[in-house]
Amino acid sequence: QVRLVESGGGLVQAGGSLKLSCAASGDTFANYAMGWFRQAPGKEREFVGAVGRRADNTWYEDSVKGRFTISRDDAKNTVYLQMSSLKPEDTAVYYCAADRTGPWYIPRFEHEYDTWGRGTQVTVSS
Repeated sequence: QVRLVESGGGLVQAGGSLKLSCAASGDTFANYAMGWFRQAPGKEREFVGAVGRRADNTWYEDSVKGRFTISRDDAKNTVYLQMSSLKPEDTAVYYCAADRTGPWYIPRFEHEYDTWGRGTQVTVSS
């Protein structure tokens, strides 16, 4: 089973950008679809977006579409979340997750993911 470690979180002003990384180890990264979720204080964890096993196969929630980009580098066993035009409501702990799935599927629900990282805090100030 793959193990995941997120990095890159921090404090940024509204309108700024931040790039999160999620490094995987322990299994063949290319066999996994990778998702990003976030949890704001007092709220349930929500799906942000995901990339399938093919790097060009992505899905985004409407709230981040056009602002966030997910990419993967199988040679580095890493998935990225590039966040731009950040808003205070993007403040949350961001988690990456992995789902060992078929080549074309993009999982969008928490229960579909097998493995989770511990999260990284993103704070957007107004």
